[in-house]
Amino acid sequence: QVQLVESGGGLVQAGGSLRLSCAASGRTFSSYAMGWFRQAPGKEREFVAAISRSVNTYYADSMKGRFTISRDNAKNTVYLQINNLEPEDTAVYYCAADPRLTFPPRNYIYWGQGTQVTVSP
Repeated sequence: QVQLVESGGGLVQAGGSLRLSCAASGRTFSSYAMGWFRQAPGKEREFVAAISRSVNTYYADSMKGRFTISRDNAKNTVYLQINNLEPEDTAVYYCAADPRLTFPPRNYIYWGQGTQVTVSP
């Protein structure tokens, strides 16, 4: 069992930056691949980025350049740095964990409750 808690969301002006954090419980964090997803109102949950157990990183094509995923296994935490925020980035951002490196949301076993990111023009 893994429990995930996201933090770091908020209201930010376009062009600003945020770093989202996802803290995981348990002693086996390093054995999980971690993913970040987002869901805007009226839209499906979409893949943003993933990081493997061996710290390889993967991004959705539309997210490359402004998003950076990282992990700190000593702190049981995965991060998502978002730079040059745009109003279109407004969404609830979720982190997820799965033993396998995978990208579709349906494949992830454990989910956090999400953190709201709102970007004003």
